[in-house]
Formats: sequence, C-alpha cells, structure tokens
Amino acid sequence: MRAQLGDHIIIAASHIDQATRDGEVIEVRGKDGAPPYLVRWADGRTGLLYPGPGSILRVETEHGPHDSGSNGAPMPVHLEGAAAHGVAVVSEPSRHVREWQVTVTIFESGDDTSANVVLLSDAPSHLAAHGESHRSRKDPSVPEIGDEVAVARALRHLADHLLESATRDLEALTGEDAFIRPS
Repeated sequence: MRAQLGDHIIIAASHIDQATRDGEVIEVRGKDGAPPYLVRWADGRTGLLYPGPGSILRVETEHGPHDSGSNGAPMPVHLEGAAAHGVAVVSEPSRHVREWQVTVTIFESGDDTSANVVLLSDAPSHLAAHGESHRSRKDPSVPEIGDEVAVARALRHLADHLLESATRDLEALTGEDAFIRPS
C-alpha cells in the first residue's frame, strides 16, 4: 500500500457498536509512501495507522482510489481490527460516510417464529420488513433454527424493499423506467 499526503482513508470499526472512521493522511512516515501514516480523523484526533491483518481499508485521492491490483481495479488493503466482525467499508470518490443500522426483533410462540427488521438510516423514513417460520411437528424443537429462518426471510424482504426504493429513486431521477438486478 502506498499513500500520499492528503489521501482520504476510511476504515471499518473494530466492533459493531463503534462508528466507522474516516480521516486524512497528514504525514507519511514510511519510505516511498509506505506505512505508518499519521492520520487526522474526522473527530479531530490524530493517530498513527500501521497496516496489519484484519480490516479493509482503501486509500483515495481527489482522482479516486490509487491502490490497485494488476487489472487496475481498486485493491483492498488489510488492517488490524474490523473484517472479523463482518464490517467492510469501501471508500468512494465522494468523501462522505454513512452508517446504517438494522434492528431485529424476534417473537416466538409455540411452533411459530416471526421476525421484524427495521433499517435505521439517514433517510426521513425507515424501511421495515417481516419474516416468519413454522416448525413441523415432526422436527425437533430447536428455537435457534426458527429464529434463523424467520430473520433470513425478513432480511430478504428488507433487501427487496431497498431495491424497490432504489428503482423508484432512479426512475424519478432519470424520468425513465429502471431495473436494478438483485445481485
């Protein structure tokens, strides 16, 4: 990884209850742009950042990411702390970070389990979805399985709602019919 003064860095939090961090490289202490880097974080603090295994980081300039692989595509750089928690942040040329949260509530009653999920974002309204599961009488009683199925179905419905919302937004922006592939 190579960075320059003024590069913008965004890294994922090391714990899911922590915020994503973004900052600017104010000093490169390694040879030829190599780490460690002194970074001024958005909260005003400064700290030394030295790459190690664990989380994903991308460095960007005003011209976009400049760390790239052999095919020219941006290449993630691994740093200590966050990927083990399933959180990955990839910077885009715009210098702005958003953090969304999903709240999951599970209700069990006998052989039935239902899950409600709510996406809490910076949008004026929140998206919500519902999923259910039912245990067959011949299956053993393992509540975790019902939880997993109900939550998975609710999250799938939430993903569908997000794609529908993005499609409507794109159509409103372009004035044309739009289709966004699910994956």
